[in-house]
Amino acid sequence: MSFADQATAAQDAARSLATASRALKDASLHAMAEALLDARTEVLAANAADVARAQEAGTAPALVDRLRLDAQRIAAMADGLRQLAGLADPVGDVVRGWTNPNGVQVRQVRVPFGVVGIIYEARPNVTADAAGICLKSGNAALLRGSSSALESNRALVTALRAGVTRAGLPADAVQLVEGGREVTAAMMAARGLVDVLIPRGGAGLINAVVEGAKVPVIETGTGNCHLYVDAAADHDVALALLLNAKTQRPSVCNALETLLVHADAAPTFLPRALQALAEAGVTVHGTPAVQEFSAAVVPATEGEFDAEYLTLDLACDVVPDLDAALRHIRAHSTGHSETVVTTNLAVAERFTAEVDAAAVLVNASSRFVDGGEFGFGAEIGISTQKLHARGPMALPEMTSTKYVLIGSGQVRG
Repeated sequence: MSFADQATAAQDAARSLATASRALKDASLHAMAEALLDARTEVLAANAADVARAQEAGTAPALVDRLRLDAQRIAAMADGLRQLAGLADPVGDVVRGWTNPNGVQVRQVRVPFGVVGIIYEARPNVTADAAGICLKSGNAALLRGSSSALESNRALVTALRAGVTRAGLPADAVQLVEGGREVTAAMMAARGLVDVLIPRGGAGLINAVVEGAKVPVIETGTGNCHLYVDAAADHDVALALLLNAKTQRPSVCNALETLLVHADAAPTFLPRALQALAEAGVTVHGTPAVQEFSAAVVPATEGEFDAEYLTLDLACDVVPDLDAALRHIRAHSTGHSETVVTTNLAVAERFTAEVDAAAVLVNASSRFVDGGEFGFGAEIGISTQKLHARGPMALPEMTSTKYVLIGSGQVRG
């Protein structure tokens, strides 16, 4: 089937989804979860083939980790679909409403986008998350996964489609888009067939879609996330947040990539932090001011402060004051998640007011910037743009609105 045929089939499915009841959509999500669990043997076999191929090609361990599935991760995908079924349906919600002096009632109502194209790399769990969020919000999903996860995505989509049809919705509500670069190009050019594109992956993929697409794009950004340890920080809290944000899962976008330490805190905090990071297997790339505290620190180049490592590597610098920390973050941030550790309320208020990012945290790990942790259920991605949606994108962010006007024969004079 050509991409145009797939997109046309998705449009037909989207019309059915737009008017589907919450009960029917929720039944479909439960059926999709059961179908995933029923197909776990096939999914794991397909994933093992993808992982083996990636390892033979010399793929970085962090990327292999993103690709790998196991029984626990499949169960988590199924749980995510069930959690979505328990969340409120945004379709039909009245955002605001009023009655004009002439008696005409005006309502702004949430409606689905229609057909959502998602272009993503490596992580096959995105396949289930994206399909579920799109279905619950009334959208048909065209899933363009990477070639590295092709076998995994084929097995997953086969299971998901079986669940959708078992519940009584059209299978073409969830489709896997296969093919070479020409298919991706067709997807990006499919204005009128695809309503919205969402890229998920590294900077190269996101930039290619943002710059090359004719279809409207919701940009999910990379995560050069900073942690600033203020002069008034509790060092035990700062160390706990540092280790959690950097080491719990370094291959994800809300992991910490840059540590900034106030000069007054550095002599006490940095020796502890550098020792703990070394014990956790983290390589610190530091400026001369950081290297003074440990011979294990690797010299940092200027470009490394713009890096999203996604590995057990961390850039580090010492700053003279809060103003310098804010300037550094403004210069290097990707606008994802930025954290301050401080007991000084004035510092916390300045940081939250002046840092321009989708999420700003005070004395909390950046690993909390996640749709599931926010209570949204599975997320479609974390938007770093400023239009329509910003931060974790869940069900409401996967809708648009339309105005419904109800009158009794009024005409404009």
